[in-house]
Amino acid sequence: MLKILEKRFKDNMHRHPDVSWSEVNQFLDKDVLEVLKKMEETGGEPDVFSLDGRLVFVDFSKESPKGRRGLTYDRDAELLRIKKDVHPKGNVLDMAENIGIKVLSESEYFMLQSVEDLDLKTSSWLLTDDGFREKGGALFGEKRYGRTFVYTNGAQSFYSARGFRGYLIIS
Repeated sequence: MLKILEKRFKDNMHRHPDVSWSEVNQFLDKDVLEVLKKMEETGGEPDVFSLDGRLVFVDFSKESPKGRRGLTYDRDAELLRIKKDVHPKGNVLDMAENIGIKVLSESEYFMLQSVEDLDLKTSSWLLTDDGFREKGGALFGEKRYGRTFVYTNGAQSFYSARGFRGYLIIS
């Protein structure tokens, strides 16, 4: 895992121009590596990024991570589908918690998209505030025509081309 992370770090310096590998390496203890392994196994391709002044590992896969697609937004939405005998692969908020990461917010997603074009064929659920969620919706983002868009969908919806991106704060 360390070799994969170091190679990805060095191959993509535009994501973290003012950060050295030795600076990152000091935070890579057993617990952090376990989370990064789960991010990698679900297709996230985590790499270092500075997010709101914090050093994080964030999903930089070109498309929404394959192992995190086909999910409703949260458990309530998932249960609504199950009641109708429709079975999604789970839900975003529970999966993120199980992996040990936070779901990107709308503003964080825009920051990520400003560094690299992602989700050109897929979309990613985004952290949605409770007031909006209580009305039944949830946010997702994608990049089309050279521009980042954020839309809404019913939180109970799930698609084979929609997953979620997350991050792990390391400093």
